[in-house]
Amino acid sequence: MRVADRHIPVPLTVWAVSQTHPRFQRLNRYVPESLAHPARMLPALARHIIDAFTEPGDLIVDPMCGIGTTLVEAAHLGRNALGIEYESRWAVIGRANATLALTQGATGTIRLLTGDSRQLPDLAPEAARGKAALVLTSPPYGKATHGTVEADRENGVRKRDYTYSTGRGNLANTDLTDLLAGFTEILTGAAALLRPGGIVAVAVRPYRQDGELVDLPGAILHSAQQVGLVRVARAAALLAGLRQGRLVSRTTFFALHNARTAHAAGTPLHVTAHEDILLFTTRPIPDQQT
Repeated sequence: MRVADRHIPVPLTVWAVSQTHPRFQRLNRYVPESLAHPARMLPALARHIIDAFTEPGDLIVDPMCGIGTTLVEAAHLGRNALGIEYESRWAVIGRANATLALTQGATGTIRLLTGDSRQLPDLAPEAARGKAALVLTSPPYGKATHGTVEADRENGVRKRDYTYSTGRGNLANTDLTDLLAGFTEILTGAAALLRPGGIVAVAVRPYRQDGELVDLPGAILHSAQQVGLVRVARAAALLAGLRQGRLVSRTTFFALHNARTAHAAGTPLHVTAHEDILLFTTRPIPDQQT
């Protein structure tokens, strides 16, 4: 397809980004403290999106960058990265990951700022406005989808690192209405950073709250349309591996337990096996459309 004066490649709509277990995707590439973040993007997913929609030397922005996965993968691919993180705890770890990437030979640059991305136009350097080839991010959502599970004979099964800070300004602590309002503000700022033909990519999945399925991908799609972004593609990033045409589960203990409990009670609940990837651009300039 063609938007403005740039061809946008649309890859296959099902992406096998979990062929390697997430633990091994991060091994020796991220500092150990990174595991404490409750919702880490898969490095292979970030790498796939960056590689598909940008070129070396391009600017990549993540306005909710957490421990810096987008930034690290962008730098390893020779792109320049700008990240914003609300929580100073994750920003510190993100900068450590950035340092590690550069010591490992990453050729791109990384800049990570601490702040509230609802004020993205004010936080981003002036030089970044209208220059980003890609804005890649993921909103916080669904506590059941977050965290790390540990199990041993002495303590049994337990979950840790599944919450964010308790600050009132943290979108992870708001209800769905306020989360969408805040994320809409972030999308507005993201659109201002895009160069002509640039892409906004949002990784998001539905989640259950009080037993009800919340269609967060659909809600994010509506928010993007409200701020003038146009969807160019929608993909499914597999959270399971593929082996000879069969899915290899990478789900958490608690997700599997919840599904089994629901089935036993007669509710046909299934474990989520993919993440929605929503791809947007700004509205094409009419006299440049073909």
